[in-house]
Amino acid sequence: MTVLFTTDHEWLRIEGDVATIGVTDYAQSQLGDVVFVELPKVGRTSRKRRPQPSSNPSRGLRRLCAISGEVLEVNEALAAEPALVNSDAAGKAWFFKMKIADKSELGGLMDEAAYAKHTA
Repeated sequence: MTVLFTTDHEWLRIEGDVATIGVTDYAQSQLGDVVFVELPKVGRTSRKRRPQPSSNPSRGLRRLCAISGEVLEVNEALAAEPALVNSDAAGKAWFFKMKIADKSELGGLMDEAAYAKHTA
């Protein structure tokens, strides 16, 4: 398992050809209380940087989609309890799992050390 980060404060937990995607603790700390989460539909395909539904668009959180792929699963618990983003951003508050279409897109993402430097 590898965890990578985007400059837009998303985390991607890579396991084989599947990425679990969420927002970082840094992102949730900037948002304040999350009260709404809209999740993508299972089966939806997306291209890198094309928007997926996300939490609190009115608070300016960019819609998640750091890589191209197909949505395999969504976190229904998060839809029912959006505050999980504030209490467990890197754990229970994952948004969706995506089958990675092009692993070369992972090359532009940061590891934990680079992300820590980015947010310092």
